[in-house]
Amino acid sequence: MKPTRLLCCALAATLAFGASAVATGAVGPAAGPLGAVAAAQADELSAPAGFTRTATYPVFQNVPAGVDPAAATVAEISAVSADGTTLIYTDALGKRIGFLDISDPAAPSGLGSVSLAELGHVDDQPTSVAVSGEYVLVVIDETGGDFTAPRGRLDVLRLSDRSRVASIDLAGQPDSIAISQDGVYAAIAIENQRDEAFTPAGGGEGDLPQLPAGFVQVIELDDTPADWSPTPIPFVNPDGSALAGFTAAGIDSPVDPEPEYVTINADNKLAVTLQENNGIVVIDLPTRAIDTVFSAGSVAVSGIDVKKDKVIDLSGSIPATPREPDSIAWVDASHVATANEGDWKGGSRGWTIFDTTTGAVAWDAGNSFEHLAVQHGLYNDARAAKKGSEPEGLAIAEIDGVTHAFVASERSNYVAVYSLEDPVNPVFTQLLFATNGPEGILPIPSRGLLAVSSETDDAAAGVRAAVNLYALGGGAGSRAAGQPSIVSATTTDGPIGWAALGALSAVPGAPDKLYAASDSALKPSTIFTVDVASEPAVIRDALVVTTAGTPAEFDIEGLFSRPQGGFWLASEGATGAENTIYRTDAAGAVVETVALPADVTAHINKWGLEGVTATTDTAGTEIVYVALQRPLWTDPASTAATVDGENVTRIGRYDVAAKSWSWFGYELESPATGGADWVGLSEIVAVDADTLAVIERDKLNGPAAANKRIYTIEVPDAAAVAAAPSLVIAKKTLALDVLPALRETAGWTQEKLEGLTIGADGNVYAITDNDGLKDATGETVFLRLGAASTIFGSGPTEPEVPITPAKPVLSLGASTVKAGSTLAISGTGFTPGTSVSLELHSAPVVLGSVTADAAGAISLLATIPAATAAGEHSIVVLQGSTELARSAVTITAADEDGAGTDPGSGSGTAGNGATTNTGASLASTGVEMLAPALAALALLGGGAGALAIRRRGARRSEGAN
Repeated sequence: MKPTRLLCCALAATLAFGASAVATGAVGPAAGPLGAVAAAQADELSAPAGFTRTATYPVFQNVPAGVDPAAATVAEISAVSADGTTLIYTDALGKRIGFLDISDPAAPSGLGSVSLAELGHVDDQPTSVAVSGEYVLVVIDETGGDFTAPRGRLDVLRLSDRSRVASIDLAGQPDSIAISQDGVYAAIAIENQRDEAFTPAGGGEGDLPQLPAGFVQVIELDDTPADWSPTPIPFVNPDGSALAGFTAAGIDSPVDPEPEYVTINADNKLAVTLQENNGIVVIDLPTRAIDTVFSAGSVAVSGIDVKKDKVIDLSGSIPATPREPDSIAWVDASHVATANEGDWKGGSRGWTIFDTTTGAVAWDAGNSFEHLAVQHGLYNDARAAKKGSEPEGLAIAEIDGVTHAFVASERSNYVAVYSLEDPVNPVFTQLLFATNGPEGILPIPSRGLLAVSSETDDAAAGVRAAVNLYALGGGAGSRAAGQPSIVSATTTDGPIGWAALGALSAVPGAPDKLYAASDSALKPSTIFTVDVASEPAVIRDALVVTTAGTPAEFDIEGLFSRPQGGFWLASEGATGAENTIYRTDAAGAVVETVALPADVTAHINKWGLEGVTATTDTAGTEIVYVALQRPLWTDPASTAATVDGENVTRIGRYDVAAKSWSWFGYELESPATGGADWVGLSEIVAVDADTLAVIERDKLNGPAAANKRIYTIEVPDAAAVAAAPSLVIAKKTLALDVLPALRETAGWTQEKLEGLTIGADGNVYAITDNDGLKDATGETVFLRLGAASTIFGSGPTEPEVPITPAKPVLSLGASTVKAGSTLAISGTGFTPGTSVSLELHSAPVVLGSVTADAAGAISLLATIPAATAAGEHSIVVLQGSTELARSAVTITAADEDGAGTDPGSGSGTAGNGATTNTGASLASTGVEMLAPALAALALLGGGAGALAIRRRGARRSEGAN
């Protein structure tokens, strides 16, 4: 049975809204004005959050005695007692109703459950729940898979003792329930849902119509539940034909309406979504008359990712697509808001506000809801070709004098919060991380709380369904500096796409920046520049790693920015032999590949390289260190026997000049018993020339997580390691237990603590890898752990004396260029922070000046003067009067009109360095750019083999589905 929803708070007072969406045009019967302001920038998210998470309660901890805690159990729809202290949730998989004590929002506790098997049949499933005074109203599906004979009931339980005081036949399969604000009415959507595996005559699999048709049941609530009885409001004529109003409104398959979600305003107007039928019905409850029926219409959305390919490419689009709204809430007396999840034919990846008097669209989110997922590292690429983030749950409530809209993403595991001042212009204010599949959205205005319950449970991965609690303004026990802790900046083409940050590095000479890298969950391999001066930290730039001039697809698990320029990367690989370290130039182009010794790779299972770092002494000797995650196995296809001893993994030492490897051992802590856990290394960082720091972690997450630690090790003497008859085991010392910091977020404790570095500011930073939402909640935790001098008794790793930069190398975008056109110039090996000028010789012509960035890279998009004589020339880089580098170029005659292809002014950039001009430099964004025509511009990143990419908002996908 598909999930169902309940909106527990529908307000009728005039509410406030605002705008943060980049919306697209709408088409169809419900077309209308759309939000037209840009999505919120990352910097705007650094404002203090209105809601902070206070607790995350895994509902498996509330299962009855004797039930296996690993058995499937969820929390779908929730309601709360009148005093706001007892939360009730539906558990369809467990066939029960659960109760939680939320008196202390920082420490909710289980109060047990009521089994539906004890009230009815073992196959009974709760679909929704509401509270009316002292009673809990539980809506129950009794269909048991018999779609042609749907049935269900409403059980009324006394909250104080959970005894059943009434059971009411609903004459169909129910979905959601709502209680009117005056407590007079209960309205229940009787969906009689379709069988998605059935093929009706003349249709396709899962198509409508599939009778019987759905309808709405209304119950007047008096003081005696035993006397309550339902009154049906039919949505078809007595003979089964379509109502004229449904046909006139363009309702899809009007002979088989399937009500999904209900909400009631202060005037006792009931609004109902018909999800598969793509419609909305408004009913006057006192008279039971249908006031209006209108189609939810269709919308075309651009600027989104529509391909499941691990590439976050926001140049795609979907054509006019039915919204197919799921949940619904009243905004004011004449507007409703819907979350457009989609089901049968549609799903628009956003949410919409409708004018109920006309059926017109007053505002639509367009691509802005999906962009929030991208900006917060929550984009679920596995759903790109389907319905994307899938907004499903929605609620509106006034809390402490401010009206909020809460919209939940089923597939990206977040709740977007909007301020509602103008009913037709929502303003995004913050994003709340949730556990997997947030569905029940329950504001508790009397206590300034929000409860979010999740419908997805994965015991095998250890990621369990939970109830999340948030308090407005913090509340008791909330974390002062909560999530999000890292977001990406937004460019004119949308937010920079990112996910699965499994590696960190300092930026030499830049105390306010770090580098981070994505693993194989994201393509192509990308190095991100992170601004740590902002809170949350902000991803400002993205650099694609290239090999042989094409974007690389490595599994980057280690990253180190070399003071000499460029990077060391550790790529784990799917097999032992694929574990490789790469050296790149400052532009990300691979210039050296270093394989691990065959006698090591022959014993690596799937847990290989998990970190890389390096040191360089005063003589310029560079040593690279790598960590293997788990032990070497005698037979790599089995974990039955190890090469070096139980729980012993290895750290490799690579002498760059000698091109030689040596290895020493590291003894891991023992994993938890039971077979579900293992312990391994996830990162390695040089603290000084003789000390390394590593992350050691277990395989567990949530409440089971136990080992998330940073240890230091003294590097064994290289000669002693070489002379030893057996593997030397390094001594380790606990530097910091990171688990308390992870728990402090009050969320689901993340498994993969994977990135660690000492910044140029002398502080220690760490980050969790969200695995691109696979077997994870998707939340990324970026940690500021404190001063390295406190944690390690040392400052940041820097050479004892300045390293002499490598000889500068200049690269040109083309060897031949027409006078009057532009030429991409880049270079590496310059002294960081140095200002240089670029000239065209023989007769010197100044082309521009740039400042080398922290990695010693420069770039300039220069215009060759149209009057330049045809022939051989040189591009020369000067510091003052000193020539640093030059490269030959052939210039051909200009066009007859004296202009080349792009006679704009020169424009230079050097990563984070200064530039003398503005205009043609590219902002890199971490999405795919493979078009050969852009190859020259790609060189702006600083090397001939690198691609500095930019999102192409104008390019459309080759289709959408």
